[in-house]
Amino acid sequence: MAALIADGGPLPDARDGRPDREDHYGALLRAVVGQQLSVSAARAIYGRLLERFGGRPPRPEQLLAEEPEELRAAVGLSRAKVAYLRSLAEHVLSGELELARLDELDDEEVIAELVAVKGLGEWTAHMFLMFHLERPDVLAVGDLGIRRAIERAYSLGELPDRDTVERLGERWRPHRTLACRYLWRSLHNEPT
Repeated sequence: MAALIADGGPLPDARDGRPDREDHYGALLRAVVGQQLSVSAARAIYGRLLERFGGRPPRPEQLLAEEPEELRAAVGLSRAKVAYLRSLAEHVLSGELELARLDELDDEEVIAELVAVKGLGEWTAHMFLMFHLERPDVLAVGDLGIRRAIERAYSLGELPDRDTVERLGERWRPHRTLACRYLWRSLHNEPT
């Protein structure tokens, strides 16, 4: 880890280009759009989503008012992602997901709240905690980029499994979010 930090120098601002700190809904929309995409593809699709709604993340009501196929075609989302965005909007409107409470919850509670929404898995919850709530000690154990970076940095010869990532990550406490950012940077592609 020391070599990654020394080689890379200071990290860029993690908030750059992201929704306002108070806009939990917009951050979750962005995270869903970015799932399983390259950084550049995620940014392009998210940009088209914002453009469709006047340059801002759509409110839940706006998103649900859209014809799903029309939204999919106009923005470049998969059918599954449109369904996930709609599920998120429905959970917010129904009150099943109380966004205002997320700041008060510990990391594990935030993860539990988010994964209850279809399409919001552990990876999305980790990205939300790291980049939106700016929690300092989150280890994205399931992220392929983290696993690849650890494989390279520690000369493992194969992708580490979850247990190996967690074991190595213990030495980075209480700054595992920062460690993940350096690992991603070593691959030149921090998530969106």
